[in-house]
Amino acid sequence: MCKGLATLPAACLKGAKDIKHKISFLLQKPEVHSADQKQVKEKSGAVSAKRVPDVTEVEKWKQSFCNVMSSDAGRSVFSEFLKSEFSEENLDFWMSCEDYKRAAPPTLSSRAKQIYQQYVKADAPKEVNLDAETREETRLNVENPSPLCFDKAQKMIFTLMEKDSYRRFLKSKLLQDLCVKEANGGQETEEQKKKSCECVASHKVLASGA
Repeated sequence: MCKGLATLPAACLKGAKDIKHKISFLLQKPEVHSADQKQVKEKSGAVSAKRVPDVTEVEKWKQSFCNVMSSDAGRSVFSEFLKSEFSEENLDFWMSCEDYKRAAPPTLSSRAKQIYQQYVKADAPKEVNLDAETREETRLNVENPSPLCFDKAQKMIFTLMEKDSYRRFLKSKLLQDLCVKEANGGQETEEQKKKSCECVASHKVLASGA
């Protein structure tokens, strides 16, 4: 049975309160335009599908970083890990470069400038870790954009993730929990069920105005 509110961990209570505040904030947001709603719905559906990897695929992720990056589910889980390390800009940049390569020629110039301003330029909002030479070379490429103008920078960020973040990802609780869940046929462990039960109890109490 779930424990009472008084015995719940402080961290769990805090998390529940944060969720309640976020829900209140979202309810106050203006409605999204229909086109945006469709895009969000498509992305949400894609993410939901990506979050159900089978045990065979998870084992492949542990064999090489390329297997992670070539898998929709792998990139989704790896993205969650990067967010926990506050370095999700690396994967975002890599994905933006992949999308850019497939862009229609008339849109290359505007999209190249957008990616450069967002990720490559010094002090960019989501600046990635590039050396000065690669950053300057990329800047010059953007002036005369081609599908491969971010190629060197993209490869550098891929290598950075492979040699740094990926190694920690393999040891992360996120991947370990996923492996345990898959080993149990997709079922939660008793410890995971207990934590879920405690947090559900705190959510119900907060929702009732406590």
